[in-house]
Amino acid sequence: MTSQEATSTDHLSREYFERALRIAPGGVHSPVRAFKGVGGTPIFFRGAQGGTMTSVDGREYVDFCQSFGPLILGHRDPEVAAAVREAIETAWSFGASEPYSLELAEWITSRLPWVEMLRFVSSGTEAVMSALRVARAATNRNRILKFEGCYHGHSDSLLVKAGSGLAGEAASSSAGVSENVAGETLVAPLDDEGAVKKVFDQFGAEIAAVILEPLPANYGLLIQRREFIDETIRLARAHGALVIFDEVISGFRVALGGMAEVLGVHPDMVTYGKVIGGGFPVAAYGGRRDLMQLVAPAGPVYQAGTLSANPVGMRAGLATLEKVERVNAYALLEERTAEFCNGLNSNLKQRGLPFQITRTASIFWLHTATASAIRRIEQIPAHNVEAFAKVFHGALDRGVYLSPSGYEVNFMSLAHSDELLERAQKAILEAVELA
Repeated sequence: MTSQEATSTDHLSREYFERALRIAPGGVHSPVRAFKGVGGTPIFFRGAQGGTMTSVDGREYVDFCQSFGPLILGHRDPEVAAAVREAIETAWSFGASEPYSLELAEWITSRLPWVEMLRFVSSGTEAVMSALRVARAATNRNRILKFEGCYHGHSDSLLVKAGSGLAGEAASSSAGVSENVAGETLVAPLDDEGAVKKVFDQFGAEIAAVILEPLPANYGLLIQRREFIDETIRLARAHGALVIFDEVISGFRVALGGMAEVLGVHPDMVTYGKVIGGGFPVAAYGGRRDLMQLVAPAGPVYQAGTLSANPVGMRAGLATLEKVERVNAYALLEERTAEFCNGLNSNLKQRGLPFQITRTASIFWLHTATASAIRRIEQIPAHNVEAFAKVFHGALDRGVYLSPSGYEVNFMSLAHSDELLERAQKAILEAVELA
């Protein structure tokens, strides 16, 4: 069955979803999979290879979600697959010391001078939560400053949004998060140095750390001005607060050293995930040696994990990173993604269609067109979600799977061939025309 025959409601997917609704909240195990942001019934997939996924009904889709970013080489890259098979034949899990995490940790620390030590965990949420605990212990302060439009996982202290009162005031963005917990996190707008200064003027002596996505990519792709990032870092350090880069998405994706490398900045701590596990549940937090030495058992900051540094994920991650470095993946992805996105933007503009692509490296965001760059969430057009939903389903009908939300970004992989990209561009243009 060809992608042109695909419809946005596979019969088996509907059957599976009805079953899933009876046993899992919303029928899914992570919210965006439910298609709540775009409507309709989610597609259930049975397999994937390279730049495509195959649904339970046997329909093939060009995949730009790529598991929301980890699969920089594409699905089931042969070299990574070989490492995984070898790992499974050796051991699934030890719960004890092993050489595989050592090899991956040495590979990372030998290339990133701002990561003197690191600790592997199983998710980005866990990495961020742990890094913040270290920051509070190191500074003997309790408050954290984050930015509206940056997502750092679902730990209680970070499920907050900007309040309506004093500078930095925050409110819970999820039921079940107490006012006391939410109150320890301050929230400032992106792209506003004056607002950040106001928060530090009021709370500077209480802030343990500033946590920032240097490339915000969880609420659209909100590319920040260098001046804003530099001033935020300057203010943090002037007030004795640590600087934490959340590079769960951008780390090893926009460059080998992520945005820290691109910006030439050495954060005090950094969190990674996605790419470093090669598609397996692997994340890490790391940074200055003196800070990481605070983590148990070396120090008083407790953090543990039964499946941390799982040997399969460690070997998949190392195989991925070694290949990325060897084939100069970032140059290849830059060229491929630029050609694809520039071609789409050119065609959209020539046809007078009200959509555009915003891109950095191999990350791109399809959204309703704006006259200027979008750097803050309130600058996203109000009708973007509704408009994107129509484009999403139009593309899905034509065999292209975009990340299923108007706020989610998409990812290019080395496995996206010219043929797949030509097919995808045609499908997306047709979907926008009919939206």
